[in-house]
Amino acid sequence: MPAKKPHKDTVLVIEDEPDVLDLLRLHLRKEGYAVLEAGDGVSGLKIAREKLPAAIVLDLMIPEMRGEDVCRQIRANESTARVPVIMLTAKARPEERVAGLELGADDYLTKPFSPRELILRLQLLIQKSRSAGSGDKLKVGPFELDRGSFEVRLKGRKLDLTALEFKLMAAFMEGRGQVLSRETLLRDVWGYRNLSNSRTVDTHVRRLRAKLRPHEEYLQTVHGEGYTLRAEHDD
Repeated sequence: MPAKKPHKDTVLVIEDEPDVLDLLRLHLRKEGYAVLEAGDGVSGLKIAREKLPAAIVLDLMIPEMRGEDVCRQIRANESTARVPVIMLTAKARPEERVAGLELGADDYLTKPFSPRELILRLQLLIQKSRSAGSGDKLKVGPFELDRGSFEVRLKGRKLDLTALEFKLMAAFMEGRGQVLSRETLLRDVWGYRNLSNSRTVDTHVRRLRAKLRPHEEYLQTVHGEGYTLRAEHDD
């Protein structure tokens, strides 16, 4: 009999469908993860705050508290703000996916889903979360980004960004001075596999740029190519 894999991390699954929960439990444990379980949003949020799992798999259609509200509160709480969240839902329309990411989800899978794909995405999110580090900070021009506090500041003033806008700003600051295509942003920020629709990027960049005033000129459009965040500092 092969040796059982040691538990690497703990994953919280907030799911009320027994068949889906059984499937997730089986595959997560097979990969060596410890599994915490909650059948409703209220208890799931309580466990998330008390146990601080490495990642959360969150179904949107759960009793007691909607999955969207659970995700919103996870991101609003300092202790859980950086825990990766993968949403599970039967809703597959692009605008519904964007809405979930706006609330702070790191990834989004529609039912039915491949357990293997979910495991791979979880591994990637946990790895990215660990590599970022709680004190990881970026500075470009007048902007400062702190992943630990999930904040972007403009000359010391905290910007009121959505979770998706924070991810978008992080991508621009990490790629400072480089032109990021719409396809790159759709893949890295939204996690889209279908890269055909660029309107989503344009709409959110426009909203982000409005929040960067009076220094919105740092975020520039490169016609026919994409967007870039200027790397030089103010004089």
